[in-house]
Amino acid sequence: MPLPLVPLAPAAVTALKLGGVALVTWLVARRVQLARIDQRAEDALDDLPEGLATARPRDREQVNAAGRFRRRIGLAGTDHAIEIDAAFLARLRARKL
Repeated sequence: MPLPLVPLAPAAVTALKLGGVALVTWLVARRVQLARIDQRAEDALDDLPEGLATARPRDREQVNAAGRFRRRIGLAGTDHAIEIDAAFLARLRARKL
């Protein structure tokens, strides 16, 4: 069995793992660009019905999808609650070149 060159304590291994996660998170955060807020898109997302829907227009080679998930979650033992509202619009287009 090969001997490790540097014996590491379990706390050091955990610190290295967390440091790696922190480094990757920092690198990803540097690459993310600030998005602009388009009020037309916000209104379209607010108008979506709850559930999932897909459409395939006949005049285009694409598939459109829309979905919304909206729930109110009460915290146990308190009067506090949060509302989760997740909505998306998507388009998938594939064409031969």
